[in-house]
Amino acid sequence: MKVITIKQPFATLIAEGIKEYEFRTWKTKYRGEILIHAGKGIDKKAMERFKYLNLEYPTGQIIAKATITDCIKVDDNLRDILSKKDPIVYKGVINKTAKDWDGYGFKLENVKKITPIPINGKLSLWDYDEEIK
Repeated sequence: MKVITIKQPFATLIAEGIKEYEFRTWKTKYRGEILIHAGKGIDKKAMERFKYLNLEYPTGQIIAKATITDCIKVDDNLRDILSKKDPIVYKGVINKTAKDWDGYGFKLENVKKITPIPINGKLSLWDYDEEIK
């Protein structure tokens, strides 16, 4: 199964169903099930921003399963949609212009938390071949 490594707190926000898009500078043609890996990297400013949620933010673990249903070019239209959806969660993307950042949003649906699996992450999409519980 494909896996994507994501910094905290964003991996947990996805696992909790709060964040519906993951952003990258590269696009993917992949559609289907994907595992969400909470990497060892932490965005300290974002952690402060989401402190009020009182969530646990594990690192170095696969924590959820989701489905990538689309890969959307980030443009002003998507920024507008995201600002209406949740300006706190999507602050980093909303506040950038096309001149600042040119990327893609992976639309994630059918998110389900799983029993955490400790493992080191990798760049890009990577494969995990063990059975998921």
